[in-house]
Amino acid sequence: MNSHKNSNIFTKFFQRSWIFTLLAFWIILALNGCNPSHYKTAADQVPQLVDSILSDPKTFNSPLSQESPNIFSLTAEGLISENPLTGKLEPALAESWQISDDKLKIVFTLRPGLKWSDGKPLTVDDVVFTYNDIYLNPEIPTDARDILRIGVSRQLPTVRKLDERRVEFATPEPFAPFLRTTGLPILPAHALAESVKTKDSSGRPKFLTKWKVDTPPEQIIVNGPYKLESYATNQRVIFRRNPYYWRKGPQGESQPYIERIVWQIVESTDTSLLQFRSGSLDTEPVTPDYFSLLKRQEKQGNFKIYNGGPTSTRTFLMFNLNKGKREGNPLVNPVKSGWFNNVEFRQAVAYAIDRQTMINNIFRGLGILQNSPIAEQSPYYLSPKDGLTVYDYNPKKAKELLLKAGFKYNNKNQLVDAKGNRIRFTLLTNAGNKIREAMGSQIKQDLGKIGMQVDFTPLAWNTYTDKLSNTLDWDAALMGLTGGIEPNEGANVWYPTGGLHMFNQKPQAGQKPIQGWEVAPWEEEIGKLYIQGARELDEAKRKAIYGETQRITQEYLPLIHMVGAYSMEAVRDRVHGIKYSALGGALWNIYELKVSD
Repeated sequence: MNSHKNSNIFTKFFQRSWIFTLLAFWIILALNGCNPSHYKTAADQVPQLVDSILSDPKTFNSPLSQESPNIFSLTAEGLISENPLTGKLEPALAESWQISDDKLKIVFTLRPGLKWSDGKPLTVDDVVFTYNDIYLNPEIPTDARDILRIGVSRQLPTVRKLDERRVEFATPEPFAPFLRTTGLPILPAHALAESVKTKDSSGRPKFLTKWKVDTPPEQIIVNGPYKLESYATNQRVIFRRNPYYWRKGPQGESQPYIERIVWQIVESTDTSLLQFRSGSLDTEPVTPDYFSLLKRQEKQGNFKIYNGGPTSTRTFLMFNLNKGKREGNPLVNPVKSGWFNNVEFRQAVAYAIDRQTMINNIFRGLGILQNSPIAEQSPYYLSPKDGLTVYDYNPKKAKELLLKAGFKYNNKNQLVDAKGNRIRFTLLTNAGNKIREAMGSQIKQDLGKIGMQVDFTPLAWNTYTDKLSNTLDWDAALMGLTGGIEPNEGANVWYPTGGLHMFNQKPQAGQKPIQGWEVAPWEEEIGKLYIQGARELDEAKRKAIYGETQRITQEYLPLIHMVGAYSMEAVRDRVHGIKYSALGGALWNIYELKVSD
């Protein structure tokens, strides 16, 4: 289903036509078999919305999740939420909050009558359990802890129950993003507390293997608008509305309105496009290469393309800067590590990539240059006109930097290091993302023009992320991270010990130790500035601090930022109530969306 198909002459023509007819027949059957509308029986005609994802979920345990897509946008909620249209914080499980005059305490009041998807009460005890026993528990390797750490001491907040509806969060010193950190998903103590207390044969909490993707769906207890109904590997994830969800409509009616959400697991963006055009999907991310085709079909196909402007996702190339060893073996070939850790080498690579041509050819003009790890939608974003360094295409400058750094060209015009080693490395990305695969191919060509040999290798998502976060045996990678308004939400990328400090990753809990792991002075400085920025309550001073982090990242280039598309999505006209946002997409308000037949 991938859209990326003499006397004997009449006899041969007839045979070939018969084969093509039979093939077409089976393709139609296959397409019908992929159409989720066929999952519904006559007795089960319920309102549903069908979407697609490019890979299987890796876990149903939200504190342990590091990847996207994940199920938690549909199944999990915290005390507060962020409105993607305004960027403002709004009540969620908590109906209100009060911040103390010294800014060191926040008291939340929970909504009355909250329940979990199994009908049991959701209480203050669940909030205290979630933070004290999971997010703040050093035995649980969760990235959430990175955004909760405060000050140079890296202390964590304290959380305590005041009464049956009120819970107090306290910090040892002012913490500017304090309120935003309380949007983390709340988890059910009655379903998970025992797994936190109980240890496995290795002495680790059994929570670490709780709620894996092979867990029966009825055991996954949630508080979001939807609960997991079923999951079939490489096929689909199906969600059913949570009958105990707390939100109510204007007339007091229960939300969400859509009974069922289906996620089709597809092998590539080409496959999802084919299914959307055939009518099997209700939504489809619109990549630049599909825009013209879909725009012409809007009216005929009964859908609308929404454009939220520049995406908040940061797309970048990074080199593995890790100098450490595992069991005596270097994670990165020492010769390559010498290249990658040379700042002139990374700057030369940045100058050698023709990003404007990427926009013109791959993105069809529907994108912008990216130069910062902080999204343009954030008030802390530093623009080039305000002093941010940019690396416009300049292969001559790239070669000058390489020669200055001791590299040279042999008689075949191939780039070699001072010892004559050919500059050759492997660039990875996730397979199935056609835009990213095209970007990788252009990077290979562009760097080839300055004498580098790049072996571009797209990998299956799970294999790819395992290399980046677990085995750590990779040279270079092309990937993206979702940005937002608050820079501290990316703290786990920039703290040297952070769970997403991928370009120089320290082993996480449960992984094999690394010997000789080093942190560069500029890495330490960025980490210190992120601590300082989180402590600073004056907004102008905070902006200056995060501006400095962006200047340092653009000088040392741990991430070489590429280009970003406009945030666009096609949605069927049968889906009502869309309030599109680049920060939230089309379905951020899924609880109030409706579908018509």
